[in-house]
Amino acid sequence: MGLSPTADPVKAMKVLLLTGLGALFFAYYWGDNFDPASLRGARVLLTGASAGVGEELAYHYARLGSHLVLTAHTEALLQKVVGNCRKLGAPKVFYIAADMASPDVPERVVQFALDKLGGLDYLVLNHLGAAPAGTRARSAQAIRWLLQVNFISYVQLTSLALPSLTDSKGSLVVVSSLLGRVPTSFSSPYSAAKFALDSFFDSLRRELDMQDVNVAITMCVLGLRDHASAAEGVRGVTRAKAAPGPKAALAVIRGSATRASGVFYPWRFHLLCLLRGWLPHPRAWFIRQELNITASAAA
Repeated sequence: MGLSPTADPVKAMKVLLLTGLGALFFAYYWGDNFDPASLRGARVLLTGASAGVGEELAYHYARLGSHLVLTAHTEALLQKVVGNCRKLGAPKVFYIAADMASPDVPERVVQFALDKLGGLDYLVLNHLGAAPAGTRARSAQAIRWLLQVNFISYVQLTSLALPSLTDSKGSLVVVSSLLGRVPTSFSSPYSAAKFALDSFFDSLRRELDMQDVNVAITMCVLGLRDHASAAEGVRGVTRAKAAPGPKAALAVIRGSATRASGVFYPWRFHLLCLLRGWLPHPRAWFIRQELNITASAAA
């Protein structure tokens, strides 16, 4: 039955919006041209590779035959992931333990990857950090730390890897957060870093396009990371469930391999971002969602 002329315009808008997004969803998941063979032999630098989605990304790339350099903060966890990648068939896999809170670390990491792999086809930026223990959440010290780990190090790694990615016509893959699109309560410093991240890479994409530089940028908005530290970070704040790590990682790989500009997992996050843009003033529906949105603070 069609909508009558007197039907609630908000309901009509919801019907049209959901219909359109449904079509986009099916077109994305069943209409892409993902070719797993395209990743065989690809040279990948992956950050945040020791747990959660980063670990699952490493395993997917290994199964697909990519050459890997993995980095994360904890060496023991990295060694375990490297061993598993070798068992899964990765032709080459190296690791470098690194703390992205140190401004000199990104240069060391990129140079290590270039030395080991001879160049890069994919730079996958997936690391994150919450405020260190012993600092107040909104103190200048905590905000500087958050910005270095969650924003400035991303910019440094990108700038250092971009010449090699330009030569290979490669891809930048940025695993971001819903808090870079939809602000919510009690997340202001972290949300500021994620908004900066999204703005930087959106602007960079336009600059590269204007300069005819064939480097793709794929921004990925994922749900709560599927590992213990993320779940602990939002315990008592939200009932939202973690996004399954292997499925979220596969969505990232499919999107980046097809050079998509954006990946949303779960897909409903795309709907939420669109609604927030079209209806920017807080309403009851958005207020009810805030506890669930806060889950992405760990992502």
